[in-house]
Amino acid sequence: MGRGDLSDEEWARLEPHLPANRGRGGRWQCHRRVINGILFRQRTGLPWRDLPPCFGSWKTVHDRHRRWSADGTWERILRAVQADADAEGHIDWSMVSVDSTTCRAHQHAAGASARAPKIPGRRRSPERHHSDEALGRSRGGLTSKIH
Repeated sequence: MGRGDLSDEEWARLEPHLPANRGRGGRWQCHRRVINGILFRQRTGLPWRDLPPCFGSWKTVHDRHRRWSADGTWERILRAVQADADAEGHIDWSMVSVDSTTCRAHQHAAGASARAPKIPGRRRSPERHHSDEALGRSRGGLTSKIH
């Protein structure tokens, strides 16, 4: 296990909430190795193609991350893990801290298609973004508030 990889305790908490291998097509690579690759990429900021081979094919790691982002899997996992931690009393909801920042978007970001992106090999379309997620005009140009 490398620095920053999921520990056995973290993996045991996360594993029951991951999608199962079922249906037609090939079997998915080990979820743990792929998630460790996603976390490594997020931690270091390197391009997908430069992902070390110990995490498997960069294309596999990228496709899984993109597919799970589009179909809402990451959101479901987060909600399930939070519910488990709350049931065990590990979350104190009375302490809330809200912070935000504004990020500037490129001028070409304003002309995005209104239709949801297609997922290759899937018939149903991914979940749509929330109506409150958008770019706004301000004196600084095109910006988006991140909370």
